[in-house]
Amino acid sequence: MLKHLTTLASLLFALAATPVAAEDIKAGKKVFKKCKACHTVKPEKHKVGPSLHGILGKAAGSAEGYKSSPALSASGIVWDTESMTAFLKDPKGTIPGNKMSFGGLKKDDEIVNLIAYIKAESEE
Repeated sequence: MLKHLTTLASLLFALAATPVAAEDIKAGKKVFKKCKACHTVKPEKHKVGPSLHGILGKAAGSAEGYKSSPALSASGIVWDTESMTAFLKDPKGTIPGNKMSFGGLKKDDEIVNLIAYIKAESEE
């Protein structure tokens, strides 16, 4: 029993010591290639989807000059890292009825890096 507890404690220590993926803006720019057919990070330059410039801190569905789906507009979401992460992982599951056809990003590091890229581009 003690051997199992020691092994478990060692495993937990190793997991706790594993660094969380650091934001990598250059890697995020590469991930954005999956988004750029429909989105841009230029201010108020909408495509099929809205511009993502300055999206963090804004209410979902509030991009000026872009007609969002009723589901997105009525979601009550204010985009922050947590809500954006959930949406990027599973757009249809997070906000059913939204019109984004993208299936989502499955890798956490891609999401972290993409959000870092959007933040960096929004500061320019």
